[in-house]
Amino acid sequence: MLPFRLLLRLAWALSWRGAAILGLILAGATAYNYVGLPDMATLADGRARGSVTLQDREGQTFAWRGDNFGGLVTLDGVSPNLANAVVASEDKRYYRHIGVSPRGIVGAMRTNLRAGRGPFSGGGGSTITQQVAKLLCLGEDWDPTMGQTEAEFEADCRAGTVWRKLKEIPYALALEAKFSKEEILAIYLNRAYLGAGARGFAAASQRYFGKSVARLNAQESAMLSGLLPAPSYYAPTNNLERAQDRAATVLRLMRDQGYLTTAEFTQAVENPATLSPAARQDTGGYFADWVMSDGPDFLTGETTEDVLVRTTLDQRIQTAAEEALQLIFDTKVREGSDAQAAIVVMSADGAVRAMVGGRNTRGGGQFNRAIQAERQTGSSFKPFVYAAALDLGMRFDDRILDAPLTLNIPGSGAWSPENYSRDFAGDVTLTESLARSLNTSTVRLSELVGRDVVRKVATEFGIDSDLADGPALALGVSESTLLEMTGAYAGILNGGTSVTPYGLTSLTLRGDQAPLLDHESGLGERVIQTDAARQLVYMMYRGVENGTGRRAKLPDGRPAAGKTGTTQGARDAWFIGFTGDYVAGVWMGYDDNSPLTGVTGGGLPAEIWRETMVRVHDGLPVKPLPMIDAARDARPAPVAPDPGPAPQPQAQQPDLAERILMDVLGGIFGRN
Repeated sequence: MLPFRLLLRLAWALSWRGAAILGLILAGATAYNYVGLPDMATLADGRARGSVTLQDREGQTFAWRGDNFGGLVTLDGVSPNLANAVVASEDKRYYRHIGVSPRGIVGAMRTNLRAGRGPFSGGGGSTITQQVAKLLCLGEDWDPTMGQTEAEFEADCRAGTVWRKLKEIPYALALEAKFSKEEILAIYLNRAYLGAGARGFAAASQRYFGKSVARLNAQESAMLSGLLPAPSYYAPTNNLERAQDRAATVLRLMRDQGYLTTAEFTQAVENPATLSPAARQDTGGYFADWVMSDGPDFLTGETTEDVLVRTTLDQRIQTAAEEALQLIFDTKVREGSDAQAAIVVMSADGAVRAMVGGRNTRGGGQFNRAIQAERQTGSSFKPFVYAAALDLGMRFDDRILDAPLTLNIPGSGAWSPENYSRDFAGDVTLTESLARSLNTSTVRLSELVGRDVVRKVATEFGIDSDLADGPALALGVSESTLLEMTGAYAGILNGGTSVTPYGLTSLTLRGDQAPLLDHESGLGERVIQTDAARQLVYMMYRGVENGTGRRAKLPDGRPAAGKTGTTQGARDAWFIGFTGDYVAGVWMGYDDNSPLTGVTGGGLPAEIWRETMVRVHDGLPVKPLPMIDAARDARPAPVAPDPGPAPQPQAQQPDLAERILMDVLGGIFGRN
């Protein structure tokens, strides 16, 4: 009996001493964390970067980038429904514990072990206070020089290791000691990530529902709270039905814990939360990415401020372009094809109204073929050859020979361009040559004008890519982007003045009135004379009326001008053109540069262009193109010199005796 009592005493002595030592360590760690805690405002906004809210030309929000943030909120500034939903779903004993719930931890460990996982591998039984400790990374801030991305750093902060759990306890206790329950919950509401770039419930409320966090009803609060375990998975912008199912679970918890009556629960379940029109739109992702990349980094991609960006996007036109692309691929492209396409629509001054960078039009961060894919332009480059010729004084009705042509290229030998039809048209006007997209006459014209002049005109119109040196320059062997080419065509439409495509019209820090940046036009310097541009527009109009672009012709007598383009081996197909209102460019091809099958610029790209422009111009009055009147301005046909009036036979004059006799007789008879 004595040895047993001694063992009990020893065990008791070790236990209470060990507990005392652990208590002292815990108290010391808690005190250490307490001293290092900053004020609530600092803890509530822990973003490493700011937010960018993008608005269209009408001031309607269409996209968000960065860490979207709705501003700091306190518990007094949020709907009671939201606070109740978070407590009900995340920590029903929140107001009764001191930051750590031993019962919750033990229960979670038991559940994880029964599921065949490690004790800390599934649900961790964390209280809201412990989740705040995770969100704060136990007081550590992300530093880009650490060699980790922000996402990797946050993943490490949330790792469920035993050591991490042990470190959370004194930090959570320190939070409870320094802040009230309401303040801790407010920190949580401000810092939690809720998908779609929304950091904090105020931002998420605006992002998904377009309303203040103070006005959330029960079902909206339940949907936001339901995002906490897996924000991306449950985000309503990804799967609305899944988000609504999750919200229904939270609503049941709210009812079971007394936050909702049975009637309120029934009403909320029968009327689930839905997305706001802006969140539901999910359009313009490619455009938003372009504006972000085109603006100053310190105010867009790397901003630490909350920025409001006003853009040129027209959501009606954006939808028109997306629908047109979808229609053609659904009805005229074989199923399973990996072919891609891109569309740009802009006004004549360079204001981009729509941008589609590929077939997948949802979301952002994708490869944008409108601005990132540099492809050979083919015959869509030819208008710049004719622009150079017209600017030097040639006319739309001047003639050029389309016949076999061989040029000697130093280092490469003889080169003989061929027409697509493999035959020759003979003596043709410049208008016919461009409308029919004849190659040999275009190369002959380029050589006559001078390649340097052609290259200069194309560059000044905005094609910044390196242009070829050889005679094949005229046939579009150089590479460019769809945005560059469409902007260059806009220069033709507006009378020969260069254009720089732009999408940002103003940039303002949230809360400020005066914009930091303001942009109203993309017009630049004059490239060709107005008369030359008007002749070129007419020539391109003929290309749509009876040339290679006939499938782009618009209904209702609306005039359009444009040019097709197909590259060597049919690896790229283009159609770029304009009406009196808008310029639009379409590119089609494969990302791996494989040849297209049975596709030329006058085929599917022209049809995509037509479907886009029909929708874009719906309801708009017909506007004439700024072009010459060919019938009036045509050079008069040569005529033979005027020989003058035909000589008339001369009457025989009477002699002098006869005149005297007639005068005498006239006097006798009274006649002259």
